[in-house]
Amino acid sequence: MNQQERLDYLINYLLKEQEEYRSFFVPENIEDKKKMLRSLMNVRPPSPISLEFLKVQDEYLQQELASYEVAKLEQLKPVKEHIYLWQGDITKLQVDGIVNAANSALLGCFVPCHGCIDNAIPHSITQGFTWSSKTECCCI
Repeated sequence: MNQQERLDYLINYLLKEQEEYRSFFVPENIEDKKKMLRSLMNVRPPSPISLEFLKVQDEYLQQELASYEVAKLEQLKPVKEHIYLWQGDITKLQVDGIVNAANSALLGCFVPCHGCIDNAIPHSITQGFTWSSKTECCCI
């Protein structure tokens, strides 16, 4: 499956999953498709999803990530032992964990393509992360 096919698969899966989205038109333009995928990911409630979807999603996002320059932990200077301050796009960090000030429900934002961090972090990682973090996240 190439990147275009992965994008189409992910969009179609999410459209078919929710009855109210089944009649939605899928755009032709690649950037519009990416925006649609992000919107569908932003509004999807936490619930189980197929392993095939997660596999395709991970392949798609890894390919997208390959086009970005990322910051690695060893490039950052600690402010205290094991504590780093990053001022920049948090989705471009290659680290094991981040701390985000979440809302009280730990469900994040459901506004499609909203520029908030609650939408940016899970979308840049995977839907699997989004759902598990919404239900199992350990907040410190």
